[in-house]
Amino acid sequence: MAPSPSWVDRLRIELVVWTLDQRLYDLPRSARIAHRREVRENLLEAAHDIGGREAIRRLGNSRQLAAEYRAAEFGDGPRHSWVATGVAVATAVLLMTSWLNEAIHAFGDGVRAGQPHATGTFTWAGFRYVQSGVTYAFTDGQWTSTGGAFTPLTWILLAALAVASGRLWRLLPSRGQGASREAASQRG
Repeated sequence: MAPSPSWVDRLRIELVVWTLDQRLYDLPRSARIAHRREVRENLLEAAHDIGGREAIRRLGNSRQLAAEYRAAEFGDGPRHSWVATGVAVATAVLLMTSWLNEAIHAFGDGVRAGQPHATGTFTWAGFRYVQSGVTYAFTDGQWTSTGGAFTPLTWILLAALAVASGRLWRLLPSRGQGASREAASQRG
């Protein structure tokens, strides 16, 4: 019987499996788990026979293996990307929120600069089509504001950014795929 892999070999195998898993995040969760288990079991079995280092070497490049798993799942060609969608939308929301918040503060500071001890209610229309109006309540030069939310158009533009940045239209079945599935179900 071959000796079991050392703890160093097991750590190397887990590192390879983790690296592969990170590259498979576009796959459905169940497929990712299945591929991870399969690779781990195969590497551990090979490590019993030829050693951990050699088993990992024979596995090849994890980037290429991940690309092959993704191609088997989704086919060749460009695919959608949830990561790109999340990064693009999060970045846009953070930048717009920061920019609009600075505009809100600039208007309030401008009122205070013109009237250091202002008291009353002031309104600012905000940036048309992007931001709702803002109401400022001043009491002896100190102010609070309400409003300034994204408008429906802004939310629509963010949704369009999500679809465009992540190529989410690729999630929709193409006409050819639907026709072939329908024909297969009629035959079966």
